[in-house]
Amino acid sequence: MKRAYYSKSIQDYLLDTESSILGELTANHSNRSLEELQINAWRKQINILKNQLRGFEGQIYFEFAIPRMGKRVDNILIINDIIFVIEFKVGDGGYEKYAIEQAIDYTIDLKNFHEGSHHLKLIPVLVATNAENYKEPILNVINHNSVAKSNQYNIADTLKTFINYNSKPVNIEYWGNSIYKPTPTIVEAAKALYKGHNVKEITRSDSGTINLSKTTDCINKVIETSKSENLKSICFVTGVPGAGKTLAGLNIAVERMKADENEHAVFLSGNGPLVDVLREALTRDEVLTAKDKNEKVTKKQAAIKANAFIQNIHHFRDEYLKDEINAPIEKVVVFDEAQRAWTKHQVSSFMKRKKGVEDFDMSEPEFLIDVMNRHSDWCTVVCLIGGGQEINTGEAGLEEWISSLKNHFPNWNIHYSNSILNSDNYLKSENSKNWLVKNGISEFELHLSISIRSFRSEKLSSFIHELLNIKTENAKNIYSEIREHYPIIVTRNLDKAKDWLRNKAKGSERIGLISSSGARRLRPLGIDVKNEISAPNWFLNNSQDIRSSYFLEEVATEFDIQGLEIDWACVAWGGNFYMNNTDWKYQNFKGTKWQNINKDIDKEYLKNTYRVLLTRARQGMVIFIPESSTQDHTRPSEFYDRTFEYLKKIGIKEIG
Repeated sequence: MKRAYYSKSIQDYLLDTESSILGELTANHSNRSLEELQINAWRKQINILKNQLRGFEGQIYFEFAIPRMGKRVDNILIINDIIFVIEFKVGDGGYEKYAIEQAIDYTIDLKNFHEGSHHLKLIPVLVATNAENYKEPILNVINHNSVAKSNQYNIADTLKTFINYNSKPVNIEYWGNSIYKPTPTIVEAAKALYKGHNVKEITRSDSGTINLSKTTDCINKVIETSKSENLKSICFVTGVPGAGKTLAGLNIAVERMKADENEHAVFLSGNGPLVDVLREALTRDEVLTAKDKNEKVTKKQAAIKANAFIQNIHHFRDEYLKDEINAPIEKVVVFDEAQRAWTKHQVSSFMKRKKGVEDFDMSEPEFLIDVMNRHSDWCTVVCLIGGGQEINTGEAGLEEWISSLKNHFPNWNIHYSNSILNSDNYLKSENSKNWLVKNGISEFELHLSISIRSFRSEKLSSFIHELLNIKTENAKNIYSEIREHYPIIVTRNLDKAKDWLRNKAKGSERIGLISSSGARRLRPLGIDVKNEISAPNWFLNNSQDIRSSYFLEEVATEFDIQGLEIDWACVAWGGNFYMNNTDWKYQNFKGTKWQNINKDIDKEYLKNTYRVLLTRARQGMVIFIPESSTQDHTRPSEFYDRTFEYLKKIGIKEIG
């Protein structure tokens, strides 16, 4: 992929004509119906930079791609030891907050994901052409808390402020050829894929990792074979938390839509907040994209299209409860978080209470396979399975999918990874494992083993696994490896936790407060887990919106945030799960007091809740463990102090 629309040495750029530069920019622009506004902005930009860059040596780039964000930065200048990331606002008379965030976002993206930029000095610069002179404190800019602010007349002076000619200059050739290894959020990825970007453009492709494109290729092969040989197939895609299972599923759905629209590929999820957030993100993005192209697309039109692509699994289920005969229109169905599909008991109870159906006797996995089995020729089901991710009563896990296939659909082709057999997070029954080995087809590429959510540390999920299993020495060793790259801190003071988040986040990096839905006695501290949030507002709205995660007022629970992520999180630890000497204590709050949880399955759900919460942050987290209260009998010291000491024993530092 060509990184920039135009790239030359500064000396050659100064000798190049305006028409030649404009011609190259226009030729490389993907949208042939370029707006006059864009051409005029380029023209102004070219002339300003020609005037301001006299006497400088280095390299200039126009419209440099930032793939993870699906955008391009106006200019990059490499001068001696500095990479200047320049955002132009032609005609602006002030330094707007959104523009400052945009320049910082581009800079941080390069710093984090562009290999050649990891250890270099990157300086964000905002050029508001008609603004007043303003000198931003240098340290603010270097630390990416703000940007260097310039108008059209003092760009040269702004650049000189940061250049150190005694330092070793950037190797421009190495920098330009360095690989870009982005790890997009699921929202960013969904928008990019929906727009037609290839998964290889927006995700990392490190050698040694099973990347998403290999998983996609494997599933595409299964689909094509099923189609040509009239087979019914099911693929189980497993992976560690944050490994990109949802991204892999979205990619398959998008690719099959492009390959053959008659397959009516659909992405289904029982995760209501995820569905709401992705639909709203795709809808908003399509409206904005159309506006940029000077086209008219209403929000309602965009929503209809997005809602057809991403559907709630329960609506799909209910549709085929009403129609008990016909096969669905969809030939390829991707079930996200398939481990959360309900057991027979849970579905039966729900059908009786909510639908008035008295004698429903199938689990959700059995029913969903049964619906697809109505096809007379072929179909393919893709199940995305998170190990140790079941967090609610009645969630069946992979065990029920295997049981349904074994007992009711013996003719289906089953594709899985051996990782299912090697971990108790997926199948606990030896009978199920043995049956799968005899009747399934092992595919190496169907397991995603490396977390791409926490790009700062691929070992985060392993650390959390050891921490929750009280493997203290293992946890301590892994933490010592990750703490430089993935900061984790602990505190007993909520205000300190919030300040830590605000100080860590740069640009539009998202911060948020998250907690277990069972942490009911955090309410005296202003954390009310019973208060429902609007997931699209919390995850998508900007830092000026009091409903957004940025305000650290509304708390998201495991049900709101599973399958999604934020950059920096405060995990508020509740009294429902605490260290009691050498083991965890599991509790529910009912009425006015705590009650012990005794069932092993319910204990597993609660532990998985904290697994989900502790793996949601991409860049780092603060764990808030409250102080006890002598006035409140529901908040004794034993609920908090030993947990706090356990985390410190592992090596997690307390905020000073």
